[in-house]
Amino acid sequence: MAMKGVIGLTTAAIMMSAQANAATEIEWWHAMGGSLGEKVNEIAAGFNASQTDFTVKPVYKGSYPETMTGAIAAFRAKKQPHIVQVFEVGTATMMTADKAIYPVHQLMTDTKQSFDPATYLSSVTGYYTDQDGHMLSMPFNSSTPVLYYNKAMFEKAGLDANKPPQTWEELETAAKKIVASGAQCGFTTGYQSWVQVENFAARQNLPLASNNNGFSGSNTEMLINQPAFVKHISKMAEWKKAGLFKYGGRASDAAPLFYSGECAMYMNSSAGYAGVNENMKGTEVGVAQLPYWKDIIQKPQNSIIGGASLWVLQGHKKEEYKGVAEFFSYLSSAEVQADWHQFTGYLPITEKAYQLTKSQGFYSKNPGTEEAIKQMTSVATTENSKGIRLGNFVQIRDVINEELEAVWMGKKTAQQALDKAVERSNKLLKRFERVSS
Repeated sequence: MAMKGVIGLTTAAIMMSAQANAATEIEWWHAMGGSLGEKVNEIAAGFNASQTDFTVKPVYKGSYPETMTGAIAAFRAKKQPHIVQVFEVGTATMMTADKAIYPVHQLMTDTKQSFDPATYLSSVTGYYTDQDGHMLSMPFNSSTPVLYYNKAMFEKAGLDANKPPQTWEELETAAKKIVASGAQCGFTTGYQSWVQVENFAARQNLPLASNNNGFSGSNTEMLINQPAFVKHISKMAEWKKAGLFKYGGRASDAAPLFYSGECAMYMNSSAGYAGVNENMKGTEVGVAQLPYWKDIIQKPQNSIIGGASLWVLQGHKKEEYKGVAEFFSYLSSAEVQADWHQFTGYLPITEKAYQLTKSQGFYSKNPGTEEAIKQMTSVATTENSKGIRLGNFVQIRDVINEELEAVWMGKKTAQQALDKAVERSNKLLKRFERVSS
C-alpha cells in the first residue's frame, strides 16, 4: 500500500530540500490532526520531491470550523494561504465569498493544466460544483456513512453474519434478535444529523430542503418535518425505548458502544474503518450499505458525502497559482489517491484511483471496504442525492442535534421536534440569505 518513490519521504525528497529556499512556497491550511496530518505531510513531501519549482507547506490550523474561520480572517487581513481545506457544510459560505475564491475549474484552465471533470466520481464532485457543473473546489477527503456490524454477535443471535440487513425493516428484526440473545443494544449511530437525517433523505430520494436542497439558490426552507422523516425518527424513538437503539452522543461519541461489544451495529463514516479495526482487533467486523425503508423506495439512491475539499484563495501571484494547479494534478493522480483511500478509508475521488485500488487487491484483502464506493456510485445521482448547499449549515446541524436529543430523552415527539427544527433552521437560512444577497 505504501508507494515508495511516489509519496513517502524519499532520498530524492531529502536531496531536494536543499533547493527548497529557491522554490516558490505554496501554503496549505488543513484540519487533519494525528496520523491523518502525518499523511498530509507525506503527500506534500511527495509533491515537493517530484519537481523543483514549488514547495507545498502544509499547516495544521485546528478543527474544520477553526480552519475555515481562520482562513476568512486571514483573507481580510491579506495574509491568506493559497489553499484551505473546508468541510462540506462550509461550501455555501465559500461560494458566497466569490471575490475571495479562485474556482478550481478556472485555475486549471488558466494554468493550462490537463483537467477533465469527467474523470472524477460524480457523486463526490457534485457537492462542489455550481449550477453549470463547474468544479469550484478540489475534493480531497470525502467519506460517506456505512453500517458496521459485529459478526460474532450476529452469529450468537442466530443471524447470517454474511447477510447484513439491507432495509430498516430487516434491521429492526435483526436488532430484536440481537437483544434477545443477551446484547445490551442492537445498534447505535454517529453523526445523527448527517446519517439519520441528511443521508436518510438522500437514500430515500427525498428533498431535505426546498430549492433543490439549496443548489438553485439561497431562498430555501427545510423539509425535514415531512411524513417520511417523522416516521423514521418516531421508529428510532420506539427502538430506543425498547432498548434496540442506544444514543451515544454527537459526532463519533457512540463508537465505544460498538467497540466494546455493547451494540452489534454502528452507523458512521467510511473513514472510521481504520478506527474500527484498531479498536476491535480479534473481532470480525462486517461493512454494509446504509439501510433504507422498502415501503418508501424499492431501490435506494446513493448516499451523500461528508469530509472536505480544497479551496483556492485569491490574492497571490500568477506563478504561485501554477504551483497550486500542479499540486492539484499530483494530488488527483491515481497513485496518490489510491494510497490516501487505502490508508484513511476516505473515498477515492477518481475512477482511476478506484480501479487501481481494485487491481492491487485491496478490496479482496479487506472485505467491506468497497461498500461505500458501491453505495455512492451504483446509481445516478438525483436532485435529492447530489448533496446539500445550505447556508449556516453548521448551526442548522446543531439545531437538528438538539431537537433529536429531545426525542431520545422522551421530551418531544418526533413531529414536535422536527417541526421545531424546521422553524429554527428556517430562521438561520433567512439570516444567511439576507447576508449573502
